[in-house]
Amino acid sequence: MSRETLCLLPGMMCDGRLFAPQVEALGADHDIVIGDITGADTMSALAELLLESLPDRFNLAGLSMGGIVAQEMVRKAPDRVMRLALIDTSYRPDSDRRRAIRDDQIACVRSDGLEAVFIAEMKPHYLAPSNAEDIKLNALFLDMAMALGPDVFERQSLALRDRPDQTETLRGYAAPSLVLCGAEDRMCPPAIHEQMAALLPDADLVIVEGAGHITTLEAPAAVNTALGAWLTRAAQA
Repeated sequence: MSRETLCLLPGMMCDGRLFAPQVEALGADHDIVIGDITGADTMSALAELLLESLPDRFNLAGLSMGGIVAQEMVRKAPDRVMRLALIDTSYRPDSDRRRAIRDDQIACVRSDGLEAVFIAEMKPHYLAPSNAEDIKLNALFLDMAMALGPDVFERQSLALRDRPDQTETLRGYAAPSLVLCGAEDRMCPPAIHEQMAALLPDADLVIVEGAGHITTLEAPAAVNTALGAWLTRAAQA
């Protein structure tokens, strides 16, 4: 029996280290690909690049921005995605206020540097309060962001700023889906995930207690269990 591919899409300014516990837990039974979402400044272009690089059929999971790119991939090629997992993410477009904040952040990165903006405006919102002082996690977030650099920050900010609404994409995707988030996710709250699960015709909703926006690292055992169960569900033909 051939092994299925599992494509994991990291969040903004994150790399494959975001999914280290999941790669370790699921890699024995699946061919895992960490998708690159750094090379374009629109969701459409990012989705096209990924679809060109992946097998004809694959499982798809994305966290935060990765989940937003995943929805665009489903919009473009729903029959290629065997199962979909959306983690700590959103289906909605940016509000006018959020678009203005992104423009300000891009300007600040150009003038003050990425590290200052990341530490002041992004990292404080990632973790649940109980995890906020985790030195290793905070160091990892900064290291991933600085490794990707200011040009990636600008491209990803523009892609997020101008992203489309994916309501109809979710309504039309009938394959097994997982919608998961931290109970204390302040960036993409549980209410948004409840809405996504309601839109999807065949979705399981999992809310992880004690976790914030980065559930894959804050609560890896719970995420691994949910992903493992999702991957055993009968995929769409």
